[in-house]
Amino acid sequence: MSSVLVIGSSNVDLSATVTNLPKKGETLMGKSFSTSFGGKGANQAVACGKLGADVTFLSCVGNDDYGKNIIKYLSSVNVKTDLIKVSDNCPTGTALITIDDDGQNTIVVISGANAECDVEYLKANEEEFKKCEYVLLQMEIPLDAIEYAIECAHKYNKKIILNPAPADPNISVEALKKVDYLTPNETEVEIMAKTKGFKESCDALLELGINNLIVTLGDKGAAIINKETNEIVEGFKVEAIDTVGAGDCFNGAFVTALSKGKNEAEAIKFANKASSIAVTRKGAQEAIPTIEEMENM
Repeated sequence: MSSVLVIGSSNVDLSATVTNLPKKGETLMGKSFSTSFGGKGANQAVACGKLGADVTFLSCVGNDDYGKNIIKYLSSVNVKTDLIKVSDNCPTGTALITIDDDGQNTIVVISGANAECDVEYLKANEEEFKKCEYVLLQMEIPLDAIEYAIECAHKYNKKIILNPAPADPNISVEALKKVDYLTPNETEVEIMAKTKGFKESCDALLELGINNLIVTLGDKGAAIINKETNEIVEGFKVEAIDTVGAGDCFNGAFVTALSKGKNEAEAIKFANKASSIAVTRKGAQEAIPTIEEMENM
């Protein structure tokens, strides 16, 4: 089994449930409130750990109770946390989440210590790029750090998976060309392509030189698109109660399956299955299934 290096954000999620998502200027009475761990980087690292990958996580948290508890939890689900940076200058990142009765959500992220998951920190941990075979990235840390990570991973001939969430079309084209798998959802693919329409956006990204697009399509599954292939790997029909972290579960499961020697279609099917379980549960990291649950499904 090959090893995985996940680089990205760690947050504490403050979640409120409501009947319907609020409109602009609207005040609603909430139904419940909860606190849990999140951040796209941490979510994806947890998915790797729970699903059996050999995973190391580079991230930054605050020197506060939230940060200490995040590290403790990550370690409990088989994520290597020795190199996580603890900041004395910034608090642990925070996400404010609203979830409606259909499981749809809105999310506002305050970066906090994630801003210190920067180029300097990654340079200090360059040895980790040499050790791994796969590098998994998202876009909740500084853009120059993401571009540096891509360049460093490419230098050492590692497989690079970039989940462009939140989507930022300002990332350099040269960096995108070095990514092996770009994994947007249907909204993010249009933002990254700076155009409208699913097919038009995918075509535009391929023209830029993207090697492989894997576009998540909710319960329809995920599409794998490159210059030779355009096919959908079907998803699993379930009754979703909370879609927070579903994309993160997909990405962590996808790279985990690749690290275990599965081909692209098999890895997407494995990721579809994992995320279909996650959306039937509340929360982000706690909703991600273990490898035992996957095998027993």
